[in-house]
Amino acid sequence: MAQGHTITIEKSERHVRVVRDGQVLAETDRALVLRETGCPPRYYLPAEDVRLELLTPSDTHTVCPFKGTASYWSLPGAPDLAWAYPDPKPEVAEIRDHLCFYEADVS
Repeated sequence: MAQGHTITIEKSERHVRVVRDGQVLAETDRALVLRETGCPPRYYLPAEDVRLELLTPSDTHTVCPFKGTASYWSLPGAPDLAWAYPDPKPEVAEIRDHLCFYEADVS
């Protein structure tokens, strides 16, 4: 990590549900919460708890110097709604096989 930049990952004790236009896209009690300097907490959901059949892989890829290269998924009218790090950097290996959504309900 760069000086002053931190990332922590822990198991969330909260229920996480992702709904778009009334349709449940994901729901889990097994989310990981990732806290990164300068960013809001993000909930990474196990791929098994995401309805991947509803999402379409996107051509978008971004590179984070701390997490690696992200791949994205979309819905009609909601491009790049979710992302994942298929081959994350070793320091954040826990998020492998997890997806994150821009909007998630956490209870």
